[in-house]
Amino acid sequence: MSDPQQTAANAPAPKQSSGKRRMLMTLIVLVILIAAIAYGLYYFLVARFHESTDDAYVNGNVVQITPQVVGTVVSVNADDTQTVKVGDPLVALDPADSKVALDQAEANLAQTVRQVRTFFVNNNQYEAQVALRKSDLSRAQDDLRRRLTVAQTGAVSQEEISHARDAVRSAQAALDAAQQELASNRSLTANTTIADHPNVLAAAAKVRDSYINYARNTLPAPVTGYVAKRSVQVGQRVAPGNPLMAIVPLNGVWVDANFKEVQLKHMRIGQPVELTADLYGSGVVFHGKVIGFSAGTGSAFSLLPAQNATGNWIKVVQRLPVRIELDPKELEQHPLRIGLSMNVDVTIKDEQGGQLGNVPNTVYQTNVFDKYGAQADAEIARIIQQNAGNGAGTQGTGSPAASRGNATKSASAAKLM
Repeated sequence: MSDPQQTAANAPAPKQSSGKRRMLMTLIVLVILIAAIAYGLYYFLVARFHESTDDAYVNGNVVQITPQVVGTVVSVNADDTQTVKVGDPLVALDPADSKVALDQAEANLAQTVRQVRTFFVNNNQYEAQVALRKSDLSRAQDDLRRRLTVAQTGAVSQEEISHARDAVRSAQAALDAAQQELASNRSLTANTTIADHPNVLAAAAKVRDSYINYARNTLPAPVTGYVAKRSVQVGQRVAPGNPLMAIVPLNGVWVDANFKEVQLKHMRIGQPVELTADLYGSGVVFHGKVIGFSAGTGSAFSLLPAQNATGNWIKVVQRLPVRIELDPKELEQHPLRIGLSMNVDVTIKDEQGGQLGNVPNTVYQTNVFDKYGAQADAEIARIIQQNAGNGAGTQGTGSPAASRGNATKSASAAKLM
């Protein structure tokens, strides 16, 4: 009888266990349903307005330092990982050959200035010759006029009158020759000064070229940044175009994020971006904006582009580089290096911007080489001033009125003959 009693006592247990399972399943379904609703709300309110990728890397300008003249390296003033400022001398070449060429060009300029200065001085000399010949012509004309006056009285022979006429013709010819010499010399100095004379300008151009070649023996830093990829060594013979080192300005880096093509439908220029770097972790968030899209995918610009027209073609989702500009203040606080990995999240809710055509132009420039031309011009001016003399470069070329007066006097002399 004990067995039936025990069976009766244990009979309600299965109903309690089934009720607990039913309640547990109901809770699980409710949790899943709440999670699905929460995810749906999150997707429609937040997630669908974001596109993210971890295929993103820091990029920046790598400024190559290359010589512009042939030379032997005598000094290297910077090494990898060091910081240099714009204008700092990085590499020095042996200036012996270029110094000889510069000295020759400067000597040639000084000699040319003195020659041109002689042209201006000769104007005065030829003007004096013309004045002398005019005096001789006037005296000969007076002699002829006196002899013609007394010729009627028989006091002067016809032979003497003939000699007087010959003297007038000779004086006139000498005056014409002197005037031609003056005109010829004036043509060398017309409408110019010593400093602006074509011969001086040609010699000055050679000095400028030699001076710039001499100055290029020192290679300055065109930008402020960090030295990388130094390959130059002291004693090395270098030629124009040989890369010696590189300078990386880390204050102007950007991020190239490679998004899948299916992620780019709603992405536009100007959209805000949040980024994190593996270097700093998720605790440091960088802020930026989309500033441009590449003109082609990475595979299109690869060394060996894919041949999609072949028969064994397999469709692969392509990635397009998107350039992202970073906040300079955040970069200053947490500097990044080229090549570091980044995680990118773009907010695509605002689609007012464009994908192409609205990218602002970026200008990179340096003025470290401008001083070469200014220094060359200062050296040229110094040489001209030392060799031109006082006031020689401002002498006139003769007034047109004086030339017309000379022509009138020559015509009157011809009438007497």
